[in-house]
Parts: sequence; C-alpha cells; structure tokens
Amino acid sequence: MLTMLRQKGVTSDHMFAAGLGSIALSVIVWAVSLNASEPTSRADRWGIFVGEWAPSFFALGVGLRIDENQNPKRGR
Repeated sequence: MLTMLRQKGVTSDHMFAAGLGSIALSVIVWAVSLNASEPTSRADRWGIFVGEWAPSFFALGVGLRIDENQNPKRGR
C-alpha cells in the first residue's frame, strides 16, 4: 500500500497534514455543535468519527517517512 501511495505522489507530509486536518475538522464540528440551539448528538458523533481518522493518517505518514528514507528514489 505504501508503494502504491508513493507511486501516486503522496508523501509523508501529505499524510501528516491530513492527520492534523482531521483533528482540526473534529474540533470545528464539536465547536459548531456547542452553539446549536437544538440537541446535536449527530454532530458530536460526526466529530468523533472524523477525529478517529487522525491515527490512521499519522501511521501512514510514519510508514511513508520510513519508506522515503530507505528508498529515496522509488515512487518519484
């Protein structure tokens, strides 16, 4: 999978950015649900769901970083 991602031009920095974006989006969804006039349990669940993506993105980022350091010319 890491080889396929590298061949598509995805770098470890992209995955780390996606992880941070997932955390930011989770916080935004949570903050929006605080200001809603009606109960928004669905928004809270959506925020948790999006926040759970972050570890996967970070793990892929670490895997890609290791692959980039071991095989610097592959996938470019």
